[in-house]
Amino acid sequence: MPNDLILSRRAFLIGCSIAASPLLTPVTFAAAPGENRLVVIILRGAMDGLDVVRPLGDPAYAALRPTLAADAATNPRLNDFWALHPAAAGLMPMWQAGHLGFAHAVATPYRQGRSHFVGQDALENGTGGADGTQTPSHDGWLNRALFLMPGARADTAVSVGQQRLLVLDGAHETDHWFPVSESPLSDQGQNLLAAVNAADPLFAQPFAEAQHLVRNLKGTQIPNGPNLPYRQLGSYVAERLMGPSRIASFSFGGWDTHRQQDRTMTEQLTNLTDVLLAMQEGLGRAWNSTLVLAMTEFGRTARENGTVGTDHGTGGMAVLAGGALKGGQVFGKWPGLGDGNLLQDRDLMPTADVRSYPAWALRAMFGVDAGGLQSTVFPGLDMGSDPGILL
Repeated sequence: MPNDLILSRRAFLIGCSIAASPLLTPVTFAAAPGENRLVVIILRGAMDGLDVVRPLGDPAYAALRPTLAADAATNPRLNDFWALHPAAAGLMPMWQAGHLGFAHAVATPYRQGRSHFVGQDALENGTGGADGTQTPSHDGWLNRALFLMPGARADTAVSVGQQRLLVLDGAHETDHWFPVSESPLSDQGQNLLAAVNAADPLFAQPFAEAQHLVRNLKGTQIPNGPNLPYRQLGSYVAERLMGPSRIASFSFGGWDTHRQQDRTMTEQLTNLTDVLLAMQEGLGRAWNSTLVLAMTEFGRTARENGTVGTDHGTGGMAVLAGGALKGGQVFGKWPGLGDGNLLQDRDLMPTADVRSYPAWALRAMFGVDAGGLQSTVFPGLDMGSDPGILL
């Protein structure tokens, strides 16, 4: 294979990572002794928890979302009060086995402006007092937690992807790996690169040849399909957790739903379902000692907007999964959606600090001291009583 073609293919893959498969999103791993495993997923874009797990038992819900809740009669029911978005129906066996749960009405202390960038930093940095102020810090709560885990090694964390996640960035030593050669481009990525390079005679032909090589690697057609990269991502994380790593973290973007929300949520929840099921399959018996925490920077408005979407809100929801979970339930105190119950008459009222869930998980699974969790890992956090998420 000509050297210039190898370099061209590599450059194209790197340059298009933002539009390519989720395998190019940051994935971080850390090793620690023991058999417990923790996966932290950052759902970027402010996932609408009120759409994922729908409070059909709240009499105000249908009026707030006349279009988004129009299919309520066909929603998979979790119990008499809660229903699941149809696109996540593939997770119902996990729910019935007690390996899936949700934490509603949660939020970080961040309240100032509903900015994705500030909100994501607050979620990954993990700081913040009761008044919503952030503690200046450039590291992540999971990195700080590594120093407090008995037996955790300083050289056994690795970040996989184009860039490191803030949640595991910091003074604890980590490696970084970017699997360019093993990451197929999405159709969107291929179309974008083709359009960008079509008019350039220097790059158009090498790009076309690189596409041909990717699709016919070693003479075999690479399997295609919209959800294949997400299944690969889940399988890859499971494979690493079956080795020396015990903690994994990756980001999952695309949850911003200002318009035509049903289309976006259907795609996103299908992909999230694929990731979780692939991890469950790949981990095998180790799934029973695994907890997955998927968290987002904030929730969305209780009312749907004029473009059948929702805008930036406050109270959100976390997704919990794994065989270590005491699942089959929706955790947290429900504030209600009726008159006087909404924050600023627009948002789901937060009733718990989302940081308390990973704090209790680190306490139970890795023996991190409660004092260190509240002073170092999550400064300003009052862990409160144990929410009872683990078996």
